[in-house]
Amino acid sequence: MPTVSHFLLNESWSGASTRTGDIFNPATGAATGQVTLASKADVDEVVDVAAAALPAWAATPPARRAMVMFEFRDLLRKHTNELSELLSAEHGKTIPDANGEIARGIEVVEFACGIPQLLKGEYSEAVAVNVDSHTVRQPVGVVAGITPFNFPAMVPLWMYPVAIACGNTFVLKPSERDPTVVLRIAELLAEAGLPAGVLNVVNGDKESVDALLDNPKVEAVSFVGSTPIGHYVYSRGTNSGKRVQALCGAKNHLVVMPDADMDQVTDALIGSAYGSAGERCMAVSVAVPVGERTADRLVAALEPRVRALKVAPYTDPTSELGPVISKQSYNRIHNLIEQGLEQGASLVVDGRDISLQGYEDGYFVGGCLFDNVSTDMSIYKEEIFGPVLSVVRANGYEEAVQMINDHEYGNGAAIFTRDGDAARDFWARARIGMIGVNVPIPVPVAYHSFGGWKRSLFGDHSIHGMEGVRFYTRLKTMTTRWPSGIRTGAEFNFSGGKDV
Repeated sequence: MPTVSHFLLNESWSGASTRTGDIFNPATGAATGQVTLASKADVDEVVDVAAAALPAWAATPPARRAMVMFEFRDLLRKHTNELSELLSAEHGKTIPDANGEIARGIEVVEFACGIPQLLKGEYSEAVAVNVDSHTVRQPVGVVAGITPFNFPAMVPLWMYPVAIACGNTFVLKPSERDPTVVLRIAELLAEAGLPAGVLNVVNGDKESVDALLDNPKVEAVSFVGSTPIGHYVYSRGTNSGKRVQALCGAKNHLVVMPDADMDQVTDALIGSAYGSAGERCMAVSVAVPVGERTADRLVAALEPRVRALKVAPYTDPTSELGPVISKQSYNRIHNLIEQGLEQGASLVVDGRDISLQGYEDGYFVGGCLFDNVSTDMSIYKEEIFGPVLSVVRANGYEEAVQMINDHEYGNGAAIFTRDGDAARDFWARARIGMIGVNVPIPVPVAYHSFGGWKRSLFGDHSIHGMEGVRFYTRLKTMTTRWPSGIRTGAEFNFSGGKDV
């Protein structure tokens, strides 16, 4: 079986560790390759390389850094189909989902192309007599990124293009479950002209994560993943004196008002709840219809659509729902569905009994639809990370808003309505980081920033956009005063005499 190694100094690098992990095809359950798992010594060596490359890259004019990003963007566009195939083969998501993931990553690269403008400081003349003040933003230093399996291409691209454009060097620790596309994208960035040592990729598990969090040369850490691990990364990283942003779990609600366009709502929920097999932190996993009549109409509209979802591997161009990432995830989803039934929810559509000829050992879960879910149930409280949608009926609008605000997560929420007053009240009062109005997945475009509230984000900065620039730079303010009086040319000895 092929082995995926690390990426150091713009080329493949095996490191000293002999530990490996299996890479599985989630559609078949078969191991298709192995990935090298770095030791602490391997991680420290990679960080040393990034630290050595830092001074020259930080001193590179932003316009030259932008030129690399422009070339990188063009290469990503050129190789999108290749990258999507690599991604889907290891993750299992459909090719359209993979294409969309690559496209959202490219948007952030395009944002990073504007770094000369984004790094402009401020200037104030005469803050006192003959005293001026100005600010600049300078790179933090060596930055690490720890990224999840569900978006192996997009999430790293939300991090390192901005960090590198700001003048930092970067060490990426991707998920060991689907690392191949990460390595191929790193090769494209090297092809775009990035100097060796500026971006490095080290594959590994907890040992690698801890090594990055403890290494004193790593100044900042970006993380995307589950809340328990995110809290661990944030606590250990900040205790080591690092700047940390940790984007974590979610339980995203979609409120359906009585005046909503039910066809639009149904289309939105099919895409947002079941797209990418529900394995995304912005998936809508809770629908909150307001009023019994609204709830009855919603469930009646959803049921046939969920049953009709085509479950198949990514190699089937008609597939709408691929497998989940692993047997562990498969078992966890099944366990939570069973808990929902035991706790009294109504399973309107049961997608557990999926068996595809030739793919009997794959990790396929069909679309599941629960009705009559209450807020004390496990399927409501926990992030399922699978194709499971829960309908929680609200008696009124106020109950719906309170339900959202009471939940421990605060990543995203949406409201579908024709009422402008209701929409404005919702986005003003919901204690949520990203709000959609008649938009089910309110992921901001690249020049805005992505981040939740409450236990969906640890740290003070969201990712990409200007929040990303602020996270990957430090502000420096200069106050200057010069001696009064203008010296003449003779005093500077411009005529060739003795220096003053």
